[in-house]
Amino acid sequence: MEVAYISIPALSVAFLPVAVVVAIFYAWSARTDGNTAIYGLLRMLLQLLLVGYLLNYIFDTDSSVVVAGVLSFMLVAASWIALRTVPLQRRSLLLPSLVAIGVSSLTVLALITQGVLQVEPWYNPRYMLPLGGMVFAGSMNAVSLAAERYYSELSSGTEAKSARLHAFQASLIPVTNSMFAVGLVSLPGMMTGQILSGISPLIAARYQIVVMCMLFGAAGISAAAFLVLNRAKPLTDEHS
Repeated sequence: MEVAYISIPALSVAFLPVAVVVAIFYAWSARTDGNTAIYGLLRMLLQLLLVGYLLNYIFDTDSSVVVAGVLSFMLVAASWIALRTVPLQRRSLLLPSLVAIGVSSLTVLALITQGVLQVEPWYNPRYMLPLGGMVFAGSMNAVSLAAERYYSELSSGTEAKSARLHAFQASLIPVTNSMFAVGLVSLPGMMTGQILSGISPLIAARYQIVVMCMLFGAAGISAAAFLVLNRAKPLTDEHS
């Protein structure tokens, strides 16, 4: 079974619902949100086009150094983006974010690629980079939610231990919802892609089980590690 080819005119059709959402922002006088959506769309286009060309080269490489370098860049980017919800302390929290996401994500990634999939060689970019991207993104979102909720609870006078628990619970809401919904409400992207490429749905389901376990574990460990590293640390303006 061949994967359907997407022409440029056909691709443009996918932007119609996006245009509707942006139009709603402007119609409801939320110009800033509309501009943010357009910026995000343009950034997504540029990033995916660039990564498409870049992956052509990386997937053909036989260098563990190149793969490790790309993973390192992804890790630093995820650690920085995760702190977008706490701009007042973004720089001071970068190291804890980097440690929390790095230790948990790389450990889980190694466990999955070497213990479950038994990838050979270990740095095979066709496995390491897509799975690395998934696990970094999941951990990034968990840390981002944990940081926002934790400092929000502290600022409202909540005791640090309770704030930490609430933040941890909030950080796992998206991935927990995904586990409840998978197979009933949605077929995740990886599973859908494999099915469209002709792989047996039963095999695709096994891969998706691995991915869901990977995301839940990495997200929970990252959020917990970040919260432990930042116990009761007050928010302050870095520029004051």
